[in-house]
Amino acid sequence: MVSARSWGRTGATGRPLDLRSSQVRLLLLLLLLPLLHVWATTPEPCAVDDDDFRCACNFTAPEPEWSSAYQCMSAVEVEIRGGGRSLKQFVKFANTDPRQYADVVRALRLRRLTVGDAQVPALLLFALLRGLGSSRLNHLTLEDLEVIGSTPPPPPEATGPALSTLRLRNVSWAAGGAWLAQLQLWLKPGLTALTIAQAHSLAFPCADLRAFPSLTSLDLSDNPGLDERGLAAALCRDKFPALRELALRSTGVQTPGGVCAALAAAAVRPQHLDLSHNALRAAAAPGAPPCVWPSALSSLNLSSAGLEQVPAGLPAQLSALDLSNNQLNREPRPDELPKVRELALAGNPFQDPKNSGVVSACERLIQALGLSGTLVLLQAARSLA
Repeated sequence: MVSARSWGRTGATGRPLDLRSSQVRLLLLLLLLPLLHVWATTPEPCAVDDDDFRCACNFTAPEPEWSSAYQCMSAVEVEIRGGGRSLKQFVKFANTDPRQYADVVRALRLRRLTVGDAQVPALLLFALLRGLGSSRLNHLTLEDLEVIGSTPPPPPEATGPALSTLRLRNVSWAAGGAWLAQLQLWLKPGLTALTIAQAHSLAFPCADLRAFPSLTSLDLSDNPGLDERGLAAALCRDKFPALRELALRSTGVQTPGGVCAALAAAAVRPQHLDLSHNALRAAAAPGAPPCVWPSALSSLNLSSAGLEQVPAGLPAQLSALDLSNNQLNREPRPDELPKVRELALAGNPFQDPKNSGVVSACERLIQALGLSGTLVLLQAARSLA
């Protein structure tokens, strides 16, 4: 017989409890192994870094756990990707009065938000902007989205966030070319940087588009079908009065002169213009009238453009000209170049040591400096002349 006093030490069998407990733990471990395998092969849709600074969610599972996004409530940078599925099921929340949760939104640390890889009803997208109106969000990125359905009526005044940067890549809109004018009505003034890549429509109805008084940087790169004609349609006249930087990489433009004409028609006067990674022609288009470049233009990037000679019709004076990684077989003559303080020529065939067998000290200097700002050999020659 086992006494009541000894029961707690030995159990019913009289054996020590620590042995029995070890057996129980082993049995539980064997039972949990299949579950541990499932958990290991089914990653969480959301991941937060150790500092609660960045949170990324990718809802690719057949039945996504949307509630996992609550992990991102304390993050500064949040990325939400919908796994290519439709978000129609959330339209029922679009009519929620944002005043009900304004205090919660105001307390969020959120500064940067990326939403991508989903089919989003326009009603839901603009409800999201309205809901974030009281937040401190200043960078918004929309990628790989299909915005479907009609746009809700615009508010009497902008109720969305006060963004400084807006980036869009591969976003299609049911509204067609009117999407920018409609989106603009929901955002508070103050946007300084706008990027639109792989756009389905850049033919904006200029009459409906308001001016961007604070916009200093516009990047239309990675729109290979844009060309000079599309650029003239996208740059609505007098809508970009403060623009200082214009990037047109891989946009299908063919001549610097054609871009100059589009800038003149839109009254756009950038200080920095990037035409790199386009198949540029050195000769001006037949019958094209001479173009007067904006006097404010100080930096022109024509790198990686397949140029075999310096294009005609460049500005008469520049602070920086980038002709690197082209097909120049000889060093440009003084009469082919504008007056320029910094000239980049690295990566052209005439600098290849295999072409002549001799590398001059000046050529070695150009190769060392590269794109960071090559000293102008030509001006050195002029000073010695």
